[in-house]
Amino acid sequence: MKHTVTVAEHAGFCFGVKRAVDAAERELKKAAEDSVTLYCLGSLIHNKTVTDSLEQKGLITIRSIDEAQPGSRVLIRAHGEPDSTYEAAKAKDITVCDETCPFVWRIHEAARKAGDAGRAVFVIGDPAHPEVIGILGSTDAAVGACDDPDKVRGFEDALKDKPVTALAQTTLTREKFNACCDVLKEICSDLAIEDTICNATRQRQDAAAKLAEKSDAMVVIGDKNSSNSRKLFDICSQRCPFTVFVENLSDLPLQELEKYNKIGVAASASAPQQIILEVIANMSEVLTNDQNTEMNEMLAYMDEIEKSLKLPGRGEVITGTVVQVTNDYVVVNLGCKKDGMLPKEEVTLEDGQELTAAFKEGDEVQAKVIKTDDGDGNILLSKKKLQSGENWEEINAALESKEVVNVVVQKEVKGGVIAAYKEVSGFIPMSQLADHYVENAEEFIGKTLPVKVTRVDQRRNKAVFSHKAFLTEEKHKKIAEIWDTLNVGDVVEGKVMRFTDYGAFVDIGGIDGLLHISEISWGKLRHPQEALEIGQVVNVKILSMNPEKGKISLGLKQNAPEPWSVIDENYHEGDIVKGKVAQIKEYGAFVELAPGLDGLVHISEVAHKRVGKISDELSIGQEIDAKILEIDKEKRRISLSIKATLPAPGSEEEAKAAPAEEAPVEEAPAEEAPAEEAPAAEE
Repeated sequence: MKHTVTVAEHAGFCFGVKRAVDAAERELKKAAEDSVTLYCLGSLIHNKTVTDSLEQKGLITIRSIDEAQPGSRVLIRAHGEPDSTYEAAKAKDITVCDETCPFVWRIHEAARKAGDAGRAVFVIGDPAHPEVIGILGSTDAAVGACDDPDKVRGFEDALKDKPVTALAQTTLTREKFNACCDVLKEICSDLAIEDTICNATRQRQDAAAKLAEKSDAMVVIGDKNSSNSRKLFDICSQRCPFTVFVENLSDLPLQELEKYNKIGVAASASAPQQIILEVIANMSEVLTNDQNTEMNEMLAYMDEIEKSLKLPGRGEVITGTVVQVTNDYVVVNLGCKKDGMLPKEEVTLEDGQELTAAFKEGDEVQAKVIKTDDGDGNILLSKKKLQSGENWEEINAALESKEVVNVVVQKEVKGGVIAAYKEVSGFIPMSQLADHYVENAEEFIGKTLPVKVTRVDQRRNKAVFSHKAFLTEEKHKKIAEIWDTLNVGDVVEGKVMRFTDYGAFVDIGGIDGLLHISEISWGKLRHPQEALEIGQVVNVKILSMNPEKGKISLGLKQNAPEPWSVIDENYHEGDIVKGKVAQIKEYGAFVELAPGLDGLVHISEVAHKRVGKISDELSIGQEIDAKILEIDKEKRRISLSIKATLPAPGSEEEAKAAPAEEAPVEEAPAEEAPAEEAPAAEE
């Protein structure tokens, strides 16, 4: 049997977990040197293999700060703690080693900020999870927490009359977050939602879901006590029937896995790299006994893990992601065991500029390694020492390959703005800042823009960028993608953009399609605005497509049944119906009963009296009641009568004036008027 084993694009330790584990290793060494006990408040991470290893080295896990001895050291894990924990530690003269994940710390700050602004704070998450407990304990404005949409309504009385800020547990699934938000929107009149689900969690969940959908079997590596591990398992189980949970090598069901062709591997954010390596290596050893087995992707992933364990050397140029910014330093995730520390003095800043203005979380940073250990277990970095020549080479390469690069807009100058690509400054003309006219560049200052390099003059240290060129290319790509996803017969949502005499143009996600006037309604229209409005959102059907000419024909009336196809459901002979006079002829009047469905009132059926001229009795647009005399489905004709809905002339007066004894009255002969033969009503 031919096997393929694929590892999810994002798997294993996330930044916050790796940071906490590295800190525990570092603090254990310091505690041993100082002969001080090191406690961890709660299990450092939800992975028994890791915690057992740390406990053997001297880390003592406690449940409450009260269990720590005065003068000792306590490690705050990535989940974070409520404010009361820090107050209790201070009272006992305990040194706190705070390793709260920066993403969790950001949620604490958001909760405090909301509380200070007079808003109630609600956390979408498991109220028993330590991370959620910490968030709730960071502000007195916290109302509560819940991750069950059905139970969120139980907080309605506490939330409905208050301004509310909703935050999310970092490991929450996207489905639960959206479902809870929908309920909160119903019960809160003033609701601000902050999506604080961790990118690492989201990436692992999305990558695992994508892989599970195309796999015959899934192996999820993680600890069963870990919230993010269980959620990852649930996500995979919903998409792949054979999904196994593996905490360590002994849980791996190799004999069962041999039955499947496509095997996927996902690892939670708390899964250590060593266990991932062991599981993959064991699968490789057993499954490769079959000569048809393909293990390239898995072995490549093992190589990546091995690389992540290696530290960059002094003088090496590295690229990392900013995970924390202060006024004095920037913490950079380098994808290895240690973080990079970029001090303020090693960064070139403009006059008066702070690090917090120059960097933000998620930024990509390139720097040079000065020291592999700055004394606190970090790698010391410098941007000043990074030779700008390398950046110029990248700019030149981007010019030749027409590759997109990201630049940061720094300031406005005459005719445009100055933008920086790493250590290279370039010029963006005002006309190239956007795909529309820009009068003031202020809104672009500080933003990161994807650009095309249009000119390079390294001798003069000049480079010219164009954001407009990027936008134009992306627009063309988007239009091409939209064409690929559309098919004749699809019903899509569109927005009415403009009218012509012959129809309306509707935007269906970046492409305009023509909704011809004849395809708007089953009835006849003189102008599209009789049925539509500019900006109106409608569901239209794709009738035809011509990619070569870039034309799409749309239909709106097809969303409703053709009137004659359902006439038996809505109209019957003898019914009294309402309608509007649409046309007047010499022989009668056509009355619109519904769009695309007209009936004829013959001149002889207009009134009980002789009618010489229809226009004397009826007018275009007049609403009337009529009786259906006949429905001819084969010829699509409806005969109507107005006079059949009217009382006979003089009947009411005769009834009032009639004597007790009826006297014989000679009946006058009816005067017959020849009626012009008229065609019956047609659609």
